[in-house]
Amino acid sequence: MSRLSMLDGESVRARIPMGTAIEAIHRALRSGVDPAADPARSVLPTDHGQVLLMPSVTPAHAGVKLVTIAHDNPDRGLPRIQGIYLLLDALTLTPQLLLDGAALTAIRTPAVSAAAADLIAVNEASRLVVFGTGPQAWGHVEALRVVRPVSDVTVVGRNDNRVAEFVDRCAAAGLRATSGTADAVADADLVACCTTSREPLFDGGKLAPHATVLAVGTHDAEAREVDTATVRSCEVVVEDHDTALREAGDVVIPLNEGALRADELITLTALARGEKRLDPSTPKLFKSVGMAWQDLAVAAVLA
Repeated sequence: MSRLSMLDGESVRARIPMGTAIEAIHRALRSGVDPAADPARSVLPTDHGQVLLMPSVTPAHAGVKLVTIAHDNPDRGLPRIQGIYLLLDALTLTPQLLLDGAALTAIRTPAVSAAAADLIAVNEASRLVVFGTGPQAWGHVEALRVVRPVSDVTVVGRNDNRVAEFVDRCAAAGLRATSGTADAVADADLVACCTTSREPLFDGGKLAPHATVLAVGTHDAEAREVDTATVRSCEVVVEDHDTALREAGDVVIPLNEGALRADELITLTALARGEKRLDPSTPKLFKSVGMAWQDLAVAAVLA
């Protein structure tokens, strides 16, 4: 076999515009993808983080992502998330492409959130509150602008310098942007939670009835970014029922507290295929843990 070429992060970002990634997720949902068919994420704990393995297959392609998460890496001047993605032809299982896994994740996660927002958020949503200042936070600003008329961004973070830099970046992109506190959710149409926090970021009792919350920061059943009040007041949308019950602390913890029933969870596929309608009078929560079918759907646009 000839040497397999590698697409670095810059090349991945250049070749997969956010709008293309969002449409790839929509197309996968409409085409009959079964998120439950993905094997459970394999997690190998190490002394300094985790190694994750995420495979998936469709009639046209197969793919596997190997990702590492080292929480102390930013203090070392290194990315917290690193990895590679291998795309294969489904018929012959011939490797087709090797690409930067962190760059793929940084695109597909906000693309999934934006596809969900496109299905559940009010059409006129323009005010975004984003928790976090890292690559996922910026990716969500980019992605949500594709599907909704986002014009105002409030940035909430722990590091004042990073918040200020993020605000400047938003302003340079033509947005009205400011720093804020968690109380800003009271005026938000969209709330994007893109942090590594293991505790709730805001008081869900302050959400407006039309608000949509997108929580993507954790795939740990014992960690959450939103509180029980948020879950109690929202219709809760997930990628896959069983995966959410296994990995989504934002869902599992309220369920164990009796604030949510498992049969109340709504899947993205049910919404995308018109099998379920939402109540316009209540806020919405989309809880994503990230799944292998999403990586494959986005990576396959490069084939």
